Amino acid sequence: MQDCIFCKIANKDIAADIVYEDEKVLVFKDVNPAAPVHLLIIPKRHMPTLFGLNEDDSHLLGQVQMAAVRVARELGLGEQGFRLVCNCGREAGQEVMHIHYHFLAGRPFQWPPG
Repeated sequence: MQDCIFCKIANKDIAADIVYEDEKVLVFKDVNPAAPVHLLIIPKRHMPTLFGLNEDDSHLLGQVQMAAVRVARELGLGEQGFRLVCNCGREAGQEVMHIHYHFLAGRPFQWPPG
């Protein structure tokens, strides 16, 4: 999608601090971190929200989850753990209409979240 900032990052039209990339998934540092480790994990293909998914997309979302685990291991977070958050829709806090997951670590988190 032309106006999507995450598509522009995936296409390398906008620079980002990339920590992991494969054919389908991109992981980069959030420019406004809410935790000591705050990464964004996106599918490279434009997908506005989880509501637009179909059964064929389940493999891609599995790849997103595997990217989170791979990055966590590379960062040595096996003992500490991490939080993976996906907001769906504006009222849930989704600001960029491209499916993305917030990978948060490096401090204790509370439950329930805000």
